[in-house]
Amino acid sequence: MNPNPLLGGLTPQQFLADYWHKKPLLIRGALKDVGPEVDLAWLSRLAQQDDVESRLIECKNGRWNIERGPFRPGRLRRLPETDWTLLVQNVNHHLPHIADILWRFDFIPYARLDDLMISYAPPGGTVGPHFDSYDVFLLQVGGPKRWQIAAQDDMELVEGAPLKVLKDFKAEEEYILEHGDMLYLPPRYAHYGVALEPGMTYSVGFRAPSAQELATQFLVYLQDHLCLEGMYADPGLAWQAEPAKIGESMVDQVLDTLKRIDWKREDVADFLGHYLTDPKAHVFFDGAEDELDAEAFAEAARGRGISLDLKSLILYRDGAFYCNGEKLEVEDDDVALWQQLANRRCIDGDALSESMLEMLYEGWQIGYWHLQGAVAQ
Repeated sequence: MNPNPLLGGLTPQQFLADYWHKKPLLIRGALKDVGPEVDLAWLSRLAQQDDVESRLIECKNGRWNIERGPFRPGRLRRLPETDWTLLVQNVNHHLPHIADILWRFDFIPYARLDDLMISYAPPGGTVGPHFDSYDVFLLQVGGPKRWQIAAQDDMELVEGAPLKVLKDFKAEEEYILEHGDMLYLPPRYAHYGVALEPGMTYSVGFRAPSAQELATQFLVYLQDHLCLEGMYADPGLAWQAEPAKIGESMVDQVLDTLKRIDWKREDVADFLGHYLTDPKAHVFFDGAEDELDAEAFAEAARGRGISLDLKSLILYRDGAFYCNGEKLEVEDDDVALWQQLANRRCIDGDALSESMLEMLYEGWQIGYWHLQGAVAQ
């Protein structure tokens, strides 16, 4: 595999073997051309929307304060000239060129990619020394930012602070990131960034669900897919002197029933397909505005091709495909075409089959994908 400019000339194999989950990597000039500018005014408008996750963090006289959006316009206009940070999640859902940056990190499976968050800060803006539970790439855009990092074991937090700030951060290395520079950090690696001039950090984060989250969601999945026959019955019920006591025979019978719950590798794979593509609670899709019947849509799709909506994700395993929490019923002859759409997030019209067009029409009506050249919602 060829070296990747995002990785400072390393190949993906070298990065994964030597750095991923292991140690930081500073990449000078990783990505200088980030497309059209995303300025504070645009981020502020986004932070006012109900369907966008945003936060405002300030530190005054050593006291931390955090507010969560959506924000009123007047609140953001009253901000001082220094010492605050505005963070907006999932900007890749709203700007195609930002989504393009996120999907350039395809040397990591899409199943692990989460979102591209943009944080804007004037001089002194910071979220404090902290650590993340997941891998992160920090791309500096605009003015410079000072980053201090440390592989410390002491993760004690400031008591009573409204956000997770390390109590005793001891910097081991320090870098000034200029426009286009990027810093990779593995999980739980302490870091502290402070803006030196007005600028932004594009943070590419990764999904790292806790064991508890996976177990909980898998049990929810089983609830929807499990079917055990029979009912509780006790024809041999014996009289007991204490009617409020749960009898041992009842415990034994229910235990035997629960032992019948079983799952296989394919069940886990199916669960992951649904779980990993399921949109977050605040994400909604807008159906197609054009009024096209199936035949007109097919003609347009053949001429223009199809692109996934910025909020959509398709994952697959063998011949099973999942989109936005749903399993797609894909024809065997179309598997390679759906794989192409999932990996490239677009497909040319001349590649589309009749059976694929039928399913694409349904998803187009919902808003899961669009005709190429159409404005993604």
